[in-house]
Amino acid sequence: MGGFFGVAGRQDIIADLYYGVDYHSHLGTKRGGIAVVRADGFARAIHSIENAQFRTKFDAEIPRLRAARGIGVISDTDDQPLLIRSHLGEYALVTVGAIKNADDLVAGALRSRRVHFAEMSQGGINPTELAAALIDQGDTFEEGIAALQDAVEGSCSLLLLTKDGFYAARDRYGRTPIIIGGKDGAWAVTQETCAFPNLGYEVVRDLGPGEIVFVSADGIEVRRAPGTVDQICAFLWVYYGYPASSYEGINVEWSRNRCGAALARRHPAAVDFVAGIPDSGVGHGLGFAAEAGLPFRRPFVKYTPTWARSFMPQVQDIRDLVARMKLVPVRELIQGKRFLFCEDSIVRGTQLKDTIQRLYDFGAREIHMRPACPPLVYGCKFLNFSISRSEMDLAARRAIREIEGETPSDLATYADPASGAYADMEERIRQRLNLTTLKYQHLGDLVAAIGKPKDSMCTYCWDGAEVKSPPLPFPRG
Repeated sequence: MGGFFGVAGRQDIIADLYYGVDYHSHLGTKRGGIAVVRADGFARAIHSIENAQFRTKFDAEIPRLRAARGIGVISDTDDQPLLIRSHLGEYALVTVGAIKNADDLVAGALRSRRVHFAEMSQGGINPTELAAALIDQGDTFEEGIAALQDAVEGSCSLLLLTKDGFYAARDRYGRTPIIIGGKDGAWAVTQETCAFPNLGYEVVRDLGPGEIVFVSADGIEVRRAPGTVDQICAFLWVYYGYPASSYEGINVEWSRNRCGAALARRHPAAVDFVAGIPDSGVGHGLGFAAEAGLPFRRPFVKYTPTWARSFMPQVQDIRDLVARMKLVPVRELIQGKRFLFCEDSIVRGTQLKDTIQRLYDFGAREIHMRPACPPLVYGCKFLNFSISRSEMDLAARRAIREIEGETPSDLATYADPASGAYADMEERIRQRLNLTTLKYQHLGDLVAAIGKPKDSMCTYCWDGAEVKSPPLPFPRG
């Protein structure tokens, strides 16, 4: 997914920028980057973080990057930040999201015969360079960013650093969060509020969907008013988000505890204890255990010093290796026990099946599972969650294909927990994973656990619901 952090102050802010970016490391394991602007111009550093943590790669860079304004990014795709020189002036740019219509936008830009693309990424155009090319079509930064937001299918949030400060722009539907923080002498923008407390920042407010602001040492200026349709990704509270972070005033760990409690009320089980697959499953498991009056145990422990999140690597074999090596079983808590574990989701199920078999190999008597969200029936169209070759990689879609022989024209019945088709799908997934019982979270319970109206969140991957926005206001006087 990726995440970014920007800060502008009256004095040197490199320490805040360095640690602020680092607090987004759970969102990507491919590239890390920082750009600053000083009186003598822009300076930048980009490093691979595939085999080493962000801080270890940037420690030596900090002395030369001291400045009063800067932006940084953890990217799960391409090299960032990019340094651009155009008719708008010099600037640095970072983006987060997924430009799903990139091919069409590239073709349209090339037809003008006035642009070219030099930053290739995984055999294609670097999406941040594409964003820059579209921004440069405007007469002002505000106009160019607004045109980019309106043109993108999917999502694109960004920070754009100039010599005077930086722009922060949330994607048109607000699928990814952007939060403003402040302290004496400095203003910051983050995607994860867990970056603020230890750096001394207080949350000021969230940007609205499609909103553009300019951040400088003097404060925050709104350059484009927010739209009215908010479709923030509900998966932030289920999986992506860090437990200490809050989006639109709603804390991640609090939501996960409530989510687990809802599972316990709807889908109880006679077990010896409850567990949660680290890391994101733990909050859900704690909520389940507390509601059910059962002990919470750790039959598998994550080896955190070196193993990252397993969904990030692009190669399935590497994902499987990370998933296997990072979880260390505790035989004394497994052998002869009946237990239930909570997990954030079942995406493909390939890693999960191996984990379950290892638990049986260590002597588990019964293994029950309660995913914290409904079955993923639809592939995400808006973010880089669940990067795969096909929707058929999804465990739910494979089960549907086994039942139907081919993908039905209407998947809605498989998203309805009251239907027989849903029950058949759930049972096939249970059998494939070799679980004693499997019961998914109901979407209504998940929405209630998060605490936002359903129509103000994106739930497309579970129910196929998609909301369209009217044109956003621009410019603002």
